[in-house]
Amino acid sequence: MAHDIPYRLVVGAAHTWFRLADFRFVVSGQHHVPRTGGAVLAINHISYVDFIMAGYGARRSKRLVRFMAKREVFDHPVAGPVMRSMHHISVDRRDGQASYDDAVRRLRDGEVVGVFPEGTISRSFLIKEIKTGAVRMAAEADVPLVPVVLWGTQRLMTKDHPRDFSRHKTVSVTIGEPLDPRGASAVHRTAALREAMTGMLDTAIRTYPAEEQPLGSWWLPKAYGGAAPTPEEGKRLDAEELRHRASKRAGRREPIGDPPG
Repeated sequence: MAHDIPYRLVVGAAHTWFRLADFRFVVSGQHHVPRTGGAVLAINHISYVDFIMAGYGARRSKRLVRFMAKREVFDHPVAGPVMRSMHHISVDRRDGQASYDDAVRRLRDGEVVGVFPEGTISRSFLIKEIKTGAVRMAAEADVPLVPVVLWGTQRLMTKDHPRDFSRHKTVSVTIGEPLDPRGASAVHRTAALREAMTGMLDTAIRTYPAEEQPLGSWWLPKAYGGAAPTPEEGKRLDAEELRHRASKRAGRREPIGDPPG
């Protein structure tokens, strides 16, 4: 479609980057992404480049994924126009109903929508508690719910660590069997989604090239012999980050004037 030309150009540029960087993609379950009709891809979140890598998993099915991303990305002077040209979905975290409704409409129109149900990057690199939105929108639009797990993307660009786009890294993309979003309560179905993603992530970590994640690696969870924060430590760091952001926003709202005498 003509309106997707910018998206296809970006995809082409990304594939050129992958070849030049000699990223070794290990992709499994690509056949689970439907070739036609709507679907929700529920993706774990460990890196700022996850949307690029998760989109790679839909390559075999020739689908372009419309990702849901926070509004701040769309407000960026460079990233914003790119995101809008690719018809991704802006999410206002303070009022998410409009973006939810937009996603459901896209799904009913036969689009594939990518969701990061954890909401934010997992500092432990394990699956955090996830929100019910992905399950609810899949049920409302009556489309498959497809779990997707990435591993290795955190080595490129993630929170609390310098970016590293050096060559010869392995990126694992695992696409699981579609889940039926209907039936039990959204809370129970979300728990089933998290359980499926946790099992997929365990397999991805255990089958990742050992020479690329030696014991003690900062990108390896502590439960697997790495030095990443525990989930509890990750929650503490997340809370500190939120307090810092709130403090900065409050500082910007303070009126400028003479100091009190």
